Amino acid sequence: MSKMTETSQSVPIRVVVAKPGLDGHDRGAKVVARALRDAGCEVIYTGLHQSPEQIIATALQEDVQAIGLSILSGAHMTIFDRIMKLLKEAKAENIVVFGGGIIPEADKVALKAMGVGEIFTPGTPTTEIISWLQNAVTARA
Repeated sequence: MSKMTETSQSVPIRVVVAKPGLDGHDRGAKVVARALRDAGCEVIYTGLHQSPEQIIATALQEDVQAIGLSILSGAHMTIFDRIMKLLKEAKAENIVVFGGGIIPEADKVALKAMGVGEIFTPGTPTTEIISWLQNAVTARA
């Protein structure tokens, strides 16, 4: 299964999984982080209560290809907007951004319009997330 999460150069995908803001519920983020790691990704899990600035600093320092955000607090529009702006300022728009949480359908459309690659809601099979991530990173390479 690890072949699924390698780019065309056979290099494992590096991904930051972060839990921004004040939301303290991190079970879903941990499940996704573990599934990505088990599938061969190199996962950097930042833990709870991360600011967008901390997340971007970690992503740049760790030279990742993707950032996954878990947001259940309702602050998804503000946090994703800040993440996308910080990536642009850092000239790191090649980093794939995806997220998960309880996010209304109308907001998913707006998030994708601002450059977020995909939003996964509760109950999404981890195999679907892994497959999407592999395809998204390969497309950006």
